[in-house]
Amino acid sequence: MDLRIFIEPQQGASYDQQLRLARATEEAGYDAFFRSDHYLSMSGDGRPGPTDAWVTLAGLARETSRLRLGTMVTAATFRLPGPLAISVAQVDAMSGGRVELGLGAGWFEAEHAAYGIPFPPVGERFDRLEEQLAIVTGLWSAAGPFSYQGRHYRLADSPALPKPVQSPLPVIVGGAGRKRTPALAARYAAEFNVPFRPSAETGDLYGLVRDACAAAGRSEPMVFSAAQTVCCGKDESEYRRRAEAISRDPDQLRARGVAGTVAEVVDAIGAYRAAGATRMYLQTLDMDDLDHIELIAAEVAPQL
Repeated sequence: MDLRIFIEPQQGASYDQQLRLARATEEAGYDAFFRSDHYLSMSGDGRPGPTDAWVTLAGLARETSRLRLGTMVTAATFRLPGPLAISVAQVDAMSGGRVELGLGAGWFEAEHAAYGIPFPPVGERFDRLEEQLAIVTGLWSAAGPFSYQGRHYRLADSPALPKPVQSPLPVIVGGAGRKRTPALAARYAAEFNVPFRPSAETGDLYGLVRDACAAAGRSEPMVFSAAQTVCCGKDESEYRRRAEAISRDPDQLRARGVAGTVAEVVDAIGAYRAAGATRMYLQTLDMDDLDHIELIAAEVAPQL
């Protein structure tokens, strides 16, 4: 099982905090460091304020040497697809080819209102996501000028530059949608992610994507992953201390997340492996608790 650290800096984190955690993640031996793409806290005041996902990842690209870097996930409502393709390709070059793009429809209406970002109805958001996936991947793969005529975006004779270092650069699609999402994953994604769902439901959603791949005649392999809040302690008292530090009820977190003592966390991740996941994004909410990620790397990862 491939373990990745995944953070939510809109809840309150500076770039320096993210850099410190990314370096600790790399030193502990994790494969990747991902961050959310949000501009507004879901609870609390979010101070010192949001940091832009791709600006942050550009900085981390120069400050790390091995970690893969990406978003879980970039909102299609935040950026035009052409400039997004340029930004991601540039960060891929800055990292020496270590970037992955998670791309989703966008869902948090309050942050759009707070920063003046249009928030269309859900059907239109998915239409825009589909067009963005076609444009971004098309720009990266085009051998020459690239044009696109869609309902929401039109590109005319784009030079389709710059190209990413990676060819193809991995794209991640995820969610719990049962119709359009599996089809989009089958067509465009290297990885399908299910965030914050029980292991049984996660396995069912993987099945829908496998069916969509078969229907599309796809032969390329798909990585199946899951994302869950992690909270681990060497013993019960340390676990409860960490749960309280992130303002979570220890019993509820144990029931809903990847949480508890080392043995319980191993078992919880094992349930997702049994459901078909080969990669786990561990949502880490206390960004200053470097001992937490070291504990998981030292005592959980070797048992998986």
